[in-house]
Amino acid sequence: MNRIKQIASHLNPITNTQPSGDIGLIGLAVMGQNLILNAADHGFTVVAYNRTVSKVDHFIENEAKGKSIIGAKSIQELVDNLKRPRRIILLVKAGAAVDAFIEQLLPYLEKDDIIIDGGNSHYPDSNRRYEELKSKGIHFVGSGVSGGEEGARYGPSLMPGGAEEAWPHIKDIFQSIAAKSDGEPCCDWVGPAGAGHYVKMVHNGIEYGDMQLISEAYDILKRIGGFTNKEIGDVFAQWNKGVLDSFLIEITRDILYYNDPADGTPLLEKILDSAGQKGTGKWTAINALDLGTPVTLIGEAVFARCLSSIKDERVAASKILPGPEITKDAVTDRKQFVDDLEQALYASKIISYAQGFMLIREAAKEYGWKLNNPAIALMWRGGCIIRSVFLAEITAAYRENPDLENLLFNKFFSDAITKAQSGWRSTIALTTKYGIPTPAFSTALSFYDGYRSAKLPANLLQAQRDYFGAHTFKVLPEFASETLPKDQYIHINWTGRGGDVSATTYDA
Repeated sequence: MNRIKQIASHLNPITNTQPSGDIGLIGLAVMGQNLILNAADHGFTVVAYNRTVSKVDHFIENEAKGKSIIGAKSIQELVDNLKRPRRIILLVKAGAAVDAFIEQLLPYLEKDDIIIDGGNSHYPDSNRRYEELKSKGIHFVGSGVSGGEEGARYGPSLMPGGAEEAWPHIKDIFQSIAAKSDGEPCCDWVGPAGAGHYVKMVHNGIEYGDMQLISEAYDILKRIGGFTNKEIGDVFAQWNKGVLDSFLIEITRDILYYNDPADGTPLLEKILDSAGQKGTGKWTAINALDLGTPVTLIGEAVFARCLSSIKDERVAASKILPGPEITKDAVTDRKQFVDDLEQALYASKIISYAQGFMLIREAAKEYGWKLNNPAIALMWRGGCIIRSVFLAEITAAYRENPDLENLLFNKFFSDAITKAQSGWRSTIALTTKYGIPTPAFSTALSFYDGYRSAKLPANLLQAQRDYFGAHTFKVLPEFASETLPKDQYIHINWTGRGGDVSATTYDA
């Protein structure tokens, strides 16, 4: 009798049959629909649900017709159609909507069922959801999904993290539907709690940096070089055959070639130069400040978007504030000019990724996460917005040494950046001479020069802090003495008028 009850409890109460759904998905916007179709193409049966039920009916009758996709008209019907342990992906707007759907699901779920948040959630929210669901016996996975609607349909980059017990149950599905790079899936387990969404956040921050660098390169070619949009498109087409081969370089080429059908002129020049943002770049920059990690390029990319948004103020300033005139002979050797700019872009990209992985390293220390660095680099090689040929070398670097302190310590990257230095410096010197703003290029070089400096003027900063605020300092080991003891915080009465009491020492 008990065995009969056990079998009955696993039957779908509506159809009285064994559930056939391999995975469920809530949210039938473009990303959700395309991910469902992708999974169905790979032989999985997907149960689809949307809060607006008419969307489910329309999807089943059209795009999903004839495929291994089941439409559910309620949360209970969704759950009842899923095999155990139930695996449910949420692809809904980040924030309150995720929490609301989790609350709706919980009454129908059992121990060891799996909830996967595939939205653009902030990692602290994923940390919280992981802990809350763990206390209820439910496994939570926060997975970054990158690649846009095309990636979702034909192979995205997937970055899952959270309850590691869930990984064996979702691995086959995730790695089947993910993009492939040299035959390897661009998906692997990232780490615990909110690590998956954290890595997606850093991915998006790097994306901000890449886009800003490319935009600066376009501006340099146009304003200093006097290149037409077609000529700039040709430059990007050529770059896409070499070390800069990437999705963003490719689409930039296409944008530069595109003409408005109405009059045959470049559409790009008709677009308002005021950039929007959804916040993930800002999250990365804020987290870098919180962790005291110099992720300067992403920070500058965020501020560049902020500067672009004050369009009216910039127009007013352009009529008041003078700058150097760009002369017709600014570029005497166009080939050398383009080659130097290519090296500057390549070197700056290396710095951006080095900074991104520095931040991931510090997060692992701060949050007690054991992160899979080689897998993270592999995940970004295909399917995602920042995918590029260059990421294969990052994957190789971390496979060779998973505990690599900095990408710049790897021979491939140190050699590449050494080779690029001359063109990098020449490009930035030229933009400075002619007053072209290059916040991302410039901060990349400044970081590089700071990082390779055995000594920085922070000694003066510490002296100033101690002078006006008694914030103390330490001395260099070689100058330690009885009056200046080694490894101790020291306060000096610089003027003879101050006191001998020091302030509390702390790092913000």
